Amino acid sequence: MTATAVRGHAISFRGDPFLVADALIDIEDALILTEDGIITAFGPWVQFRDRVPDGVDVVHYPDAILCAGFVDTHVHYVQTAIIGAFGAQLIDWLNSYTFKAEQRFADRAHAQAAATVFFDALLANGTTTALAFAAMYPQSVDAFFEESLRRGTRMIGGKVLMDRNAPEPLLDSPQTGYDDSKALIAKWHGRGRNQYAITPRFAPTSSPKQLELAGTLWRESPGTYVHTHVSENLNEISWVRELFPERSGYLDVYDHYGLLGPRTVLAHGVHLTDAERRRVFDAGAAIAHCPTSNLFLGSGLFALGAAKDPAAPLHVGFGTDIGAGTTFSLLTTMNEAYKVAALNSYRLDAVKSFYLATLGGATALALDDKIGSLAVGKEADFIVLDTKATPLLEYRTAHTDSVEELLFVLSIMGDDRAVAATYIAGTPAYLRHAAR
Repeated sequence: MTATAVRGHAISFRGDPFLVADALIDIEDALILTEDGIITAFGPWVQFRDRVPDGVDVVHYPDAILCAGFVDTHVHYVQTAIIGAFGAQLIDWLNSYTFKAEQRFADRAHAQAAATVFFDALLANGTTTALAFAAMYPQSVDAFFEESLRRGTRMIGGKVLMDRNAPEPLLDSPQTGYDDSKALIAKWHGRGRNQYAITPRFAPTSSPKQLELAGTLWRESPGTYVHTHVSENLNEISWVRELFPERSGYLDVYDHYGLLGPRTVLAHGVHLTDAERRRVFDAGAAIAHCPTSNLFLGSGLFALGAAKDPAAPLHVGFGTDIGAGTTFSLLTTMNEAYKVAALNSYRLDAVKSFYLATLGGATALALDDKIGSLAVGKEADFIVLDTKATPLLEYRTAHTDSVEELLFVLSIMGDDRAVAATYIAGTPAYLRHAAR
């Protein structure tokens, strides 16, 4: 038996704070006890300290917040090298930067090196689970999952499907896309903590036949995901209308080909109509809200208030959308999400932000039975946030009067420097001071 005991001020969630008032669990002096990668006890230190096994040292973080690991519901690991590329709108950005960068993943050594950098960045930012695009090359998927297997992380990813409107080296065909994806599912889905996502980039780069076969593959592959983009940019929406004039809208393209349902994760959804949001709700699909990317490319302001309308609340998680997104940090993502919401006349408090980054993201990925909170029985992926990470943060947090205010300060001022430790399956996978 491998056991870990961690003590400190901990927060977790028992529900969705967009919908219920008592969703936050706040324990000022808590114990997290894990055995063989699973949380076996979580609660007040004074009540649970006698459960620490003999010989197990208690790691105490007195100036920190402990919480479940962050969940990134939309990221492109193959775009790590183009973060911060000078802006353009979506289609121009794809042609100028993305497609060029992804062609380098034909080289297996390049893919392996990129995967190492990507996982290092995730863990240094407190992200323990991500839903990631690879490139169209199967070896790019292999590199991603091999790195995940080596680190013991719970990750979801898949090969991009594109058979038109992209450079020739990045194109597959409907049949080769289906065959490659089917082989990768057999190889990786359920191996370790890895899961597979069928990944058409977005409707404009897949023909009707490719989307049809993607839907067929999903029906044949229980437990897998669909990961794609929707309604990110107004010009993109117009392009979809030209390419699929027979469909009622962008979302309807995916719906028509059987790609909408539970375990479908749609990145962005900035310009979804009320009717489309209702269809996402009815289908049980999820939206990945990517504020840094939407701001960087000028795509628009996601209507979080409408998405979480109690009458038809969508599953929503945060996505960094690296590389159009500008940071791996979900703390920084919270900062930008607050501003986007404010510009839409919606005030996003920190309890809701931390929910979206943890249990909300896990729920969006249909993994809330495994990750996303510190509940007993869940996988022991959690992080330690240092409230004194910088002199200014230490000064500011000393002047907070509630956990809600403390979390808000972390969500506005925090970044990777605030992540003191990241635990994967109960074992430290990143320690800030050791990394330095």
